Amino acid sequence: MTRALIVIPARMASTRLPDKPLADIEGEPMIVHVWRKAHAAEMGRVVVAADCEAICAAVRRAGGEALLTRPDHASGSDRIFEALNQIDPDAETDIVVNVQGDLPTIEPALIRDCAAVLSSKGPHIATLAAEIHDPEERTNPNVVKVVGTPLPEPNRLRALYFTRATAPHGDGPLYHHIGLYAYRRSALERFVSLKASYLEKRERLEQLRALEDGMRIDVAIVDTVPLGVDTPADLERARLLVRKARKA
Repeated sequence: MTRALIVIPARMASTRLPDKPLADIEGEPMIVHVWRKAHAAEMGRVVVAADCEAICAAVRRAGGEALLTRPDHASGSDRIFEALNQIDPDAETDIVVNVQGDLPTIEPALIRDCAAVLSSKGPHIATLAAEIHDPEERTNPNVVKVVGTPLPEPNRLRALYFTRATAPHGDGPLYHHIGLYAYRRSALERFVSLKASYLEKRERLEQLRALEDGMRIDVAIVDTVPLGVDTPADLERARLLVRKARKA
């Protein structure tokens, strides 16, 4: 039976929103909201991999599991790989899902959708995207686009490229990449062993390292883009969304 593990990497360093994981949202730290959403996906064990004890303590107070990892990791992928080796030294986990620690309103179904992509034998890595409907997003470099070819399965693409540019050219939909990933364990190990690649450094997109090394990334097309909290304005939006959800 395939075994999955959800790991939520979290670090305190953020220039635009200091101490972001511990930012209060309706009485609980943001990282706790993310942990609750991941737990609600009902996929098995959920672990927060943090760079400081304060984050771990907040998660444990809420009843969650947290692990202290090195503070000097260059990326969330490196952090979850360290956590994976601490949590599962006997390599019993087959699939590792990386849920970013700044997605406090993510729908649990999106986490399941991402992991489900790896039920096919072809892809090494799975991720998500949603069709762009806002014209401003088409040219916004902060909105990463997936360039891919449709697969026989409904609402699936095989990723050929990720870019901050408006692509591909011509008629047809553009897709907004959602930074949530599921890895086969062997793929994660391979990925973190690679050096930063040429296109990764040029576009500032880590996932291009995998494509440049010949790894296959498949994409599930979903209906919604979860709110990523990067700024004080994003945090206020998250507070409003959580407040509305609790009143519903």
